[in-house]
Amino acid sequence: MHHTLKFYSRNRRNVLRFYVFFARWTRIPLAGRLVRHIGNRWSGLHQAYLLTLEEAKELVEASEGVVRTECSCRVTFKHCDNPRNNEILLGPTRHIFEEAMPEDSQEIDKHQAVSILEDSRRRGLVLTVIRCTGAYYAICSCCSCCCVPLRLSRKYGIGNALVRHKDIVQEFRDYRKRLLADPHQSHR
Repeated sequence: MHHTLKFYSRNRRNVLRFYVFFARWTRIPLAGRLVRHIGNRWSGLHQAYLLTLEEAKELVEASEGVVRTECSCRVTFKHCDNPRNNEILLGPTRHIFEEAMPEDSQEIDKHQAVSILEDSRRRGLVLTVIRCTGAYYAICSCCSCCCVPLRLSRKYGIGNALVRHKDIVQEFRDYRKRLLADPHQSHR
């Protein structure tokens, strides 16, 4: 699993461009329904979950480490002037945290992470947690003009790209417990 995160960390801008390129095919008559269906199925593997500020803070507290990095969506699409250095990477366990950390990131303490999240909400940014193949790895503070999951959902009808999950914090904690109990699980 963490190999997928490592790949995504190194290629996140290209992955986001591919998602939007693929989503544009939903506008093509006949092919659009198939593309939307595939996009909604794929979203089960790489999905964003809407968060409240309190949920985001709880995820930070439940993490073993946090890292500040650039918002992949804003850096890639550059549609606005919102802050770019406000994506929080979560380290459910230390080994995943160290292996999947992008080169352009900086480890910060949890108080700094909470401050970034609070500033993001004051600016009206959307808080989401991103999950890839079962691994929760980032809290995004994104805008409606650049956020790929939000654009996929609203603009292209790929509704599973961004969903609400009322028990997301408990699910993250359970995920972390499973990793701590079986460190090799992350390699599956």
